[in-house]
Amino acid sequence: MKFAVGYQLPGETGLPFVDAVAKYKDHIAEVYFPWVDFRTCRAPLNDQDGYVGWEVQEQLESDLKALKGMGIKLDLLFNANCHGQESLSCKLANKVTSILDHLGEKLGGVEIVTAASPAIAHVVKTGFPGVEVRASVNMRIGTVKGMQYMADLFDAFHVQREFNRDLGRIEELKAWADANGKRLVMLANSGCMIHCSGQTFHDNLVAHDAEIVEMRNIPNWNPHACWRFLKRRENWASVLQNTWIRPEDLHHYEQYFPVVKLATRMHSNPAMVIRAYATGKFDGNLLDLCEPGYGPAFHPWIIDNSKFPADWFEKTTSCAKNCESCGYCQTVLERVLVKLE
Repeated sequence: MKFAVGYQLPGETGLPFVDAVAKYKDHIAEVYFPWVDFRTCRAPLNDQDGYVGWEVQEQLESDLKALKGMGIKLDLLFNANCHGQESLSCKLANKVTSILDHLGEKLGGVEIVTAASPAIAHVVKTGFPGVEVRASVNMRIGTVKGMQYMADLFDAFHVQREFNRDLGRIEELKAWADANGKRLVMLANSGCMIHCSGQTFHDNLVAHDAEIVEMRNIPNWNPHACWRFLKRRENWASVLQNTWIRPEDLHHYEQYFPVVKLATRMHSNPAMVIRAYATGKFDGNLLDLCEPGYGPAFHPWIIDNSKFPADWFEKTTSCAKNCESCGYCQTVLERVLVKLE
């Protein structure tokens, strides 16, 4: 099992991203990255409230060249859930084609494109047959039917996060994928709330971030369901019911996923995340491993990853998922919560 990690620009603190990848390159198969002026499921790399960092593209291309020189595959993200009026347009198709042509000239191309748009998948599939087209986790594909509907467009599928702890479902998906020449990928450290009813709204906010920041928006209100929900301590056990997999438990998935995705694009310390999953061990606040992480919502309490019970993986992958009538996660929460001095 190897990892796909999300690119971020060099920061002012911590180990630079390319250096972190180099340090753990034996464990890393892919780096996924956005293009500088294209919508994805995160904020744009080079536009901060209208101020464009024109040097970013040069930095990005330099880093991608270095990563490719390490033998690491490149995965270009076209994974926004909404492209507005351009969603079916030739203009969008031309943008996608132009970016891929440019990267072909500069870097010898990318190996993978991850998309949430069937239209973009069609453009890549027909115009760049050597590129693996991968269905984004944002598409929430977690059934054989879901894969069948899109089998003509996608070569690989990110498994819907909600099924990360359902080994029976994963085995079913893997059997179909193997029989049909498809691949599966799992996102291991998503901090997002399971079955989040605000996800579509949030995804669309991100897709249209450039327009939204220019508006006079509703004051004194947080649009993110997770942060509002976690303001109340009685809801904290829900974090344990989410989709993340501890580094210590990831080896149970080796038979299903040759590549596991780690969320690091917006993480404050991607090297820490890579190290934890590469070594299969993390001594610290489990909230710090996830993206998003809810450390500020829990402060001054942390979730001590070393205090999880030995039966955690077995219990959470075999339970009936009737969280409303089960007290196991609440019991575990009381065990792993530690108050900082």
